[in-house]
Amino acid sequence: MITDEQHRFGVSQRMALTQKTPTGQFPHVLVMSATPIPRTLAFMIYGDLDLSVLDEMPQGRRPVKTYLIDPPKRERAYGFIRKHLDMGEQAYIVCPLVEQGENSPEGLESAVEEARYLAEKVFSDYTVGILHGRMKPTEKEQVMADFQSGRIRLLVATTVIEVGVDVPNATVMMIQNAERFGLSQLHQLRGRVGRGQCESFCILVSRQTDSPRLRAICKTNDGFRVAEEDLRLRGPGDFFGLRQHGLPTMKLAGLLEDMTLVEQTRSAALELLQSDPGLQLSEHTELKKRVGQMLVTASA
Repeated sequence: MITDEQHRFGVSQRMALTQKTPTGQFPHVLVMSATPIPRTLAFMIYGDLDLSVLDEMPQGRRPVKTYLIDPPKRERAYGFIRKHLDMGEQAYIVCPLVEQGENSPEGLESAVEEARYLAEKVFSDYTVGILHGRMKPTEKEQVMADFQSGRIRLLVATTVIEVGVDVPNATVMMIQNAERFGLSQLHQLRGRVGRGQCESFCILVSRQTDSPRLRAICKTNDGFRVAEEDLRLRGPGDFFGLRQHGLPTMKLAGLLEDMTLVEQTRSAALELLQSDPGLQLSEHTELKKRVGQMLVTASA
């Protein structure tokens, strides 16, 4: 069972997929993501999953420079985008909402309103496109084809562009209300630029310019480091339950600062499971009891 873009799936969804196999059979599992969510990263560290890290950039790629600005500097950022459009490059602007509604939180930007404003007021001399999940598949395909061909120079979108979009000529991305997105999402979105030979940029717009999360992603292009920071800030969640963040109910060593102890513990656990997989030996009676209690508590 292969799960690509693992951070987009919930615990229940992945569990439902494993249950598609015949009763009593357990599938081999491969999960892939540029930024694993904290719970899965914790599983990797603790040994439930073996970890493979591909840390080389594809040939010709350059790191994306990421900046965090507050809303008053947005117009200045539009000027920065214009400079790159004038150089023949392309850009994305990502919004958290499709369009404003009755119950929309105050201060959130929407793709529909943003695209209209930019097309009429700011980039009227360029073709501005819009892409969001409420559009028909044929409409979305046409917009992406126009963007890939260069007919659309500036694409205003929601997170539908988070994965599967490859336009090497796109060099600038602005993310509105960046605090509304998870670190994994921000890293994936940022990955839509920097896919060609030109220097690329990601501009995060947020009122929360002191946010540790947003500052963290500005410091690194390494998805694994982003995931580690997410783990540090949000916690791993439940190891046997559904929560994908927060502190676990059982006391554990620190996932990041106690790696040596964690590795030693994992080796000891593997040796124990090889010698007595059912914990049937008398010296393991108390351990078996404690494990049973832990599983009952986690499933309650």
